Amino acid sequence: MQILSKTNIDFIRWRWQALAFSLLLIAAGVATVVSRGGMPLGIDFSGGTIVVVKFDQPKGEQDVLDALAGIQIEKTVQRYGPVENNEFMVRLPQMIEEEEGTNLEQGARAVVAALEASELGSFSVQQTDIVGPLMGAELQRKGIYATIFAVLGIMVYIAVRFRFSFAVGAVVATFHDILVTLAFLMWFGYDLSLNIIAAILTITGYSVNDTIVVFDRVRENLRSHRRDRLEEVVNTSVNETLSRTIITAGTTFLAVFGLYMFGGEVLEGFAFTMLVGIAAGTYSTIFIASAIAILLSDKRAAKRGAATAQPAAAGKSGGRARRGRRAGA
Repeated sequence: MQILSKTNIDFIRWRWQALAFSLLLIAAGVATVVSRGGMPLGIDFSGGTIVVVKFDQPKGEQDVLDALAGIQIEKTVQRYGPVENNEFMVRLPQMIEEEEGTNLEQGARAVVAALEASELGSFSVQQTDIVGPLMGAELQRKGIYATIFAVLGIMVYIAVRFRFSFAVGAVVATFHDILVTLAFLMWFGYDLSLNIIAAILTITGYSVNDTIVVFDRVRENLRSHRRDRLEEVVNTSVNETLSRTIITAGTTFLAVFGLYMFGGEVLEGFAFTMLVGIAAGTYSTIFIASAIAILLSDKRAAKRGAATAQPAAAGKSGGRARRGRRAGA
């Protein structure tokens, strides 16, 4: 299937602008994380208690928060799902590290008791999640390890299959996608949870797969266009795979968008992460990965040229010296 045929767009021409835009976007995300004291962690990693309640009558977040005023620890109340559902999520941090299970269960019971004693009316508990601090720390550590090992495995695979400069380009593009996605998660108020880590790992594989398709075409074209510059070969390869890239990204985006719209609150964070990752991955495949590969390849070529020129210059200098000695004699 071809939706675009014989395109000749000069993508490589805009590589410096694309790199500058990406750096600006990532810097803004890092600044936001620093200004807010770090990336907000979900209950999976930070530990604590989440209670989702549904009221029979419409209520406001402040009403629920006022009803929980008797619980003398930091708590968060936010609307859960559409407004018409009248559902709210109450989150309590981990209370005491010793005997964590008992204390966390007491936190959930304290929330229910406080709401029952208030004048908010009847309600029902829809969901209760309890994660202890030790389990949260273990999940956080495993999530970090999974991401690191995935990126290292990708780098080794591409370095073996393609040039090392291509492997670096693919890894830089992958980190670009992860950082951009985390920035958008921060800006739109999503906590880092297991679902989002799963989405980030999926994005990693998706982005690399898209990049490998382009690099594979570059390798084929390098054999048949040996005299062309690498920039020209890469640009041709990106244009030749552009139709495939758009079809793959477009169909995946539509499927995940449906999940975001109708998948419910549980899958909303996962779907949002995937949506941002698909857009960032497509962008980085076209602009970032290719630009880094070209930049590193040019540097290696320049170093090889300089190394070749030095022995040649030394040979010429030695020849002139010998001729001078013979002339003097």
